[in-house]
Amino acid sequence: MQGTVDGFSYGLVTPVVAYFMACLGGALGLRCTTRSLLVANTWRAGWLALGSAAIGSGIWTMHFIAMMGFSVEGMPIHYDKALTFASLGIAIVMVGVGVFIVGYKGATGPALFTGGTITGLGVASMHYLGMAGMRLHGTIEYNTFLVGASVVVAMVAATAALWAAVQVRGILWSLGASLIMGLAVSGMHYMGMAAVSVETHGATTGSPGGDSAAAILAPMMIGPLCFLLLAGVVVMFDPLMVMGRPDRRDAQEAAALDGGHPVARPHRAPDRQAPRTPQRW
Repeated sequence: MQGTVDGFSYGLVTPVVAYFMACLGGALGLRCTTRSLLVANTWRAGWLALGSAAIGSGIWTMHFIAMMGFSVEGMPIHYDKALTFASLGIAIVMVGVGVFIVGYKGATGPALFTGGTITGLGVASMHYLGMAGMRLHGTIEYNTFLVGASVVVAMVAATAALWAAVQVRGILWSLGASLIMGLAVSGMHYMGMAAVSVETHGATTGSPGGDSAAAILAPMMIGPLCFLLLAGVVVMFDPLMVMGRPDRRDAQEAAALDGGHPVARPHRAPDRQAPRTPQRW
């Protein structure tokens, strides 16, 4: 027997809030990735790691905020803690691999393709691993075509986002890219949810196991939300991020340190005063 699936139990509240979280995580992650390209090699890994965690946390938070609006008529839905935590971990790790590839290899075709593919697969893996953690009195089935389409959307969106991150065109460029990234991630999520159908097990009583959405998701989202707030403060007060462009001298020093060569500062000749023309009386 097919259960009635509803992905918008609270109307537009969950999709709008979920989209905002995806944009926030994307914006912070892209700015951190941009910042990593403007610093010396010793600081680059830290900024890339911060960006990876911001993007992964934003995507994970977006997914489970949207899932709070998911329901099956007459059926309680619970979540397995271990798989829910694992979905957050896989999102951060796989996004991190893609971000590090582009952060160190640059905006070359092979780097963008490899990094975007891995990052997109990380987003899709997080989504479907989170879905595997659902516990209900029924069997979840998927439309294969829509699942494949959602994975392709995730990979294309991730590649576009990484390309935008390495362009270094100021904060407005990154904000625009984050809005597009948030739309793509949300689109991937709801396309994946459109592939879902539930075959109920009939009149089954008792708890399906796991914890309810209110009991597990709300407390678990506090950590990623606090992290995104902290990352936002770090990015906000970083001088290069505020200015939106690198200082030429800092960029030269970063490039020199990255290559292991001393910085050659240009010699500036002392100012000379022009000879004064004698006045005629």
